Amino acid sequence: MSRLSLFNSPLLLGFDHFERALDRVSKASAEGYPPYNVEQVTEDGLRITLAVAGFSAEELSIQIEDNQLVIRGKQADQPDRVYLHRGIAARQFQRSFVLAEGIEVTGATLENGLLHIDLVRPEPRSKTRTIAINSVERPGQSMLDDPQRQDPAGAARAKGSSGDRR
Repeated sequence: MSRLSLFNSPLLLGFDHFERALDRVSKASAEGYPPYNVEQVTEDGLRITLAVAGFSAEELSIQIEDNQLVIRGKQADQPDRVYLHRGIAARQFQRSFVLAEGIEVTGATLENGLLHIDLVRPEPRSKTRTIAINSVERPGQSMLDDPQRQDPAGAARAKGSSGDRR
């Protein structure tokens, strides 16, 4: 079965990394644990909050891997405990968020079973750049062979003084 690509247009060059990001997002959205919120806390600030009840700061890790924020949690089993009923599972998790270019993680705090990760989104800047156009010499032709390229004003004077006077 062939897959239809959103970015297969010849007008969209170099966007294959967006397609990979969309694939990662679709896989990550299937995860349900731990639950999380994403909120805008300032005009350019975001906060991701994960419900990680029962996890200590030492059992959590936050990393950025190729513009992807990855939060992992792993609790160690305590073999000396005997459970008559275990409804709170000590399970590991991995939650991923794809970050846009330029978004930076400014900090993280663990408070009352909630892991807060603060991010800042820089203001988008308009980029305009002029590209120089280089001229390519034809094989066998040099600037010395063409009098106009040597001195265009001199070549025009030479044409006018070639005995064409009336």
